[in-house]
Amino acid sequence: MEAYLDNSATTRCLDAAVEKMTEALTVNFGNPSSLHMKGVDAEEYLKEARHNIAKSLGVSDKEIYFTSGGSESNNTAIIGTAEVRKRYGNKIITTSVEHASVKNPMRYLTEHGYEVVYLNVDENGIIDLEQLRNEVDENTILVSIMHVNNEIGAIEPIEEVSKIIKEKNPECLFHVDAIQSYGKIKIRPKELGIDFLSVSGHKINGPKGSGFLFVKDGDRLAPRIYGGGQEKGLRSGTENVPAIAGLGVAAKYADEHLEEHREKFYSLKERFINAISGIEDIHINGKTGRDSAPQIISVSVYGVRAEVLLHALEDKGIYVSSGSACSSNHPSQSSTLQSIHVKREALDSTVRFSLGIFNTEEQIDYAAKTLSELVPQLRRFTRK
Repeated sequence: MEAYLDNSATTRCLDAAVEKMTEALTVNFGNPSSLHMKGVDAEEYLKEARHNIAKSLGVSDKEIYFTSGGSESNNTAIIGTAEVRKRYGNKIITTSVEHASVKNPMRYLTEHGYEVVYLNVDENGIIDLEQLRNEVDENTILVSIMHVNNEIGAIEPIEEVSKIIKEKNPECLFHVDAIQSYGKIKIRPKELGIDFLSVSGHKINGPKGSGFLFVKDGDRLAPRIYGGGQEKGLRSGTENVPAIAGLGVAAKYADEHLEEHREKFYSLKERFINAISGIEDIHINGKTGRDSAPQIISVSVYGVRAEVLLHALEDKGIYVSSGSACSSNHPSQSSTLQSIHVKREALDSTVRFSLGIFNTEEQIDYAAKTLSELVPQLRRFTRK
């Protein structure tokens, strides 16, 4: 049996999305900027995808901008805001548990004279709202906080964050990395007070190299790519029509099946945690109930290195990550695990199981049984 449980790293593309992409590659393959019918037909894919995404968020079509994925969306929102608002202030607030695609732009801005403040989190990965309240001031131009943590599944209190920001400084803008929450948790940016929202296509059963950025109407960003003026000048370059077409299909599917999939994920998550609870010396990081993300389970297995466990599971057809996919080569350097004060000996012994729409109860049972059998064996080998 095979059990792919690394869906927070990437997901299998929907068949319907692949069909739409193939059509855009081989039939309606025109440049959407061309004035002839081949161009017009290609542009229809963009319009359809933009509409599907906007509808899923309850926003206007014109507030959706296509990108190459989550990293570009995050970079555009963060650096783009810093550049257009630098005359209003130079302070930016984020958290100690952000993804590298937020963390590294923050480092870049620090090197260019901006003050970046990192909020602390508790043992469950939830930010300190009082610290946020104390830090937002008239010099703060942007707050950037992820919705769902990609390693432990912590859900940040986005609505409360927005209220604090607007109460302390109505001119401060709010960016949310929703890459691990879109399609799993209902998000309405206008109701939550979000100015910018980043999403990646390959996390929701769409193609890699696709993503979008919600930009609230009236907010401005400095472009990161200059050229022919596509995406209203924010993101120049001929649009990746096939990828966008597939993204639109995936977004619509995720929105239409959100409640169904969320219930399935929570059920599978509970089933897996219950099944492995008898394994000696393991710890589930963060919250595990419905106040956590439905699809992410972080497990510290004391006495077994994450890399060893990962490959032992792989030999049995079970695929997981050590930390996030972007930090899996250096799990001991995970800022999330360090921030929630995971014991030093567990930093290098933590793996992430993440669920997807194609997972079954049989796969979950197989993974739990295999883990239960492997851990004692690997511990004996390690002790030798």
